[in-house]
Amino acid sequence: MPLSHIMPSEVAAQIRRALREGGSAEHAAGVQWFFKEEIKSHGWYTADLRRAMRRRRRDILREHDFDFLVRVADELFSRSVLEEKVAAVFLLEQLHRQCGNREFRLFESWLDRISSWADHDALVHDLIAPMIAAEPERAKAVLRWARSKDRWHRRAASVALIRGTRARKFFPQIVKLSNLLLTDEDDMVQKGLGWLLRETAKFDAKRTVPYLMKIRERVPRLVLRTACETLPAAVKNRILAVEK
Repeated sequence: MPLSHIMPSEVAAQIRRALREGGSAEHAAGVQWFFKEEIKSHGWYTADLRRAMRRRRRDILREHDFDFLVRVADELFSRSVLEEKVAAVFLLEQLHRQCGNREFRLFESWLDRISSWADHDALVHDLIAPMIAAEPERAKAVLRWARSKDRWHRRAASVALIRGTRARKFFPQIVKLSNLLLTDEDDMVQKGLGWLLRETAKFDAKRTVPYLMKIRERVPRLVLRTACETLPAAVKNRILAVEK
């Protein structure tokens, strides 16, 4: 059936069927090793899945507009299978310039559908973070997420600023966000904050190192060690010198 005559839900169903049929049972069995949560997987390797979804995106956009593509992705991200959610992201990857505030609100709503760090980081790092970097006003959302009871919203608050900090943006917001999350005991949140501070230190060490020195006695060790990973050894050792 030509794509021009079917609904987004039908295209999503076609993609789901292709994902079930094209995966590797052996790889699916090994995927669980990477996660604490129980994961449903069809056993696709990331590079293969990305190539398949880029081909599918070209097929869809030959027949339909961008809004239709977004609706297909929304259908895919609504289920619990890992590859279906990541496929939704890959359909829209690198198209953030075509996305507006309506899409940003939609992607934000997907945070309620997260089931693991993998679909979380695909969504936040590859879709949400580029949109925040492109439109700084959207960074206001991260402080709201940081106060959420949901671990994935709190992790998203950090990961969503990574693209921006690589462009030396958002330092005041990163300090404010870090101060909110310093005492967070969730390891997923700590790893997200450590990742953000590591990238901030890599691209703006002049401002980040004094901040790390200031918080080093209060921040979880996991966050501090991650934040220092790319710093020169002497600087890293000076920051880590005080044990909690």
